[in-house]
Amino acid sequence: QVQLVESGGGLVQAGASLRLSCAASGIRFSINSMGWYRQAPGKQRELVALTGSGGNTNYADSVKGRFTISRDNAKSTVYLQMNSLKAEDTAVYYCKAFNYPTHWGQGTQVTVSS
Repeated sequence: QVQLVESGGGLVQAGASLRLSCAASGIRFSINSMGWYRQAPGKQRELVALTGSGGNTNYADSVKGRFTISRDNAKSTVYLQMNSLKAEDTAVYYCKAFNYPTHWGQGTQVTVSS
């Protein structure tokens, strides 16, 4: 059974940092590309960052230089370090394993006050 459990969200002021975690189970984590998505109220879910099975990374233009995605294959966990947070980063953040496109976790709320 595929499970993705996100954690680490919260309410912070603009300029602060947060580190999100996503623990995966039921999948061969090391061979999966993993992505972080976010969905703000009234907006479509968007891809924020991804990391390939080899550790390569890619970012949405809106978060480049501020967010860093990383993975720990031994722990089947993917992280998103978010620095210099802005009000427009406010959203529910989800992770996804690319080999399991229909599986989503419950998400973790990030709220940035300006």
